[in-house]
Amino acid sequence: MRAPPFNLQAFYEAERNEHCRVAEATFKELFPVFSEWVEVSAHALQQGKKLFFFGNGGSAADAQHLAAEFTVRMKETRRALAALALTTDTSTLTAIGNDFGFDHLFSRQIEALGQEGDVAIGISTSGKSPNVLRAFEVARQKGLITVGLTGGNSGDFPPLVDILLTVPSYTTARIQEMHITLGQILCGALEYRLGLVDLSKPHLHLLA
Repeated sequence: MRAPPFNLQAFYEAERNEHCRVAEATFKELFPVFSEWVEVSAHALQQGKKLFFFGNGGSAADAQHLAAEFTVRMKETRRALAALALTTDTSTLTAIGNDFGFDHLFSRQIEALGQEGDVAIGISTSGKSPNVLRAFEVARQKGLITVGLTGGNSGDFPPLVDILLTVPSYTTARIQEMHITLGQILCGALEYRLGLVDLSKPHLHLLA
């Protein structure tokens, strides 16, 4: 029995519609906690502290992407901001995985590099990634501020994070789309918040 023909346009439009619904709900619901994220991150950077990003799979890619936005630039050329992705050092990652186990992948790095007042930003669509949860535990012990980006019912993040951004969706792709969007908005907002971008420029009039 032959499968029915695939309607690409219908699929395309359904994906678009779902994305738009999730984006609208995310922006509507998360502004208060997003504002907290901006403020704690601004304070940390002003105090000479660091932002740590970490996650698995697509979330690892997001961690690297966002750390790069901070250390390089977002809107305009400005001073570098202290941000690290804990997903990039292959020697460290493989040594930790081999000697301690995959669950310690990020916590061991937080233990080595984290200082009180730094911000640990863990990304997990399910909120159940053991290595992200363990990193939060160690971060809490060391006095770091913990921020969780997740989706669905927030998984096991709530008791371990100071700031929780839960995308209102159970679809992995939609959650990931919102995580990278929120992260890029964070970086752009911090450039303004820290006075690194000229607010007098015409295209920034809405921020006045």
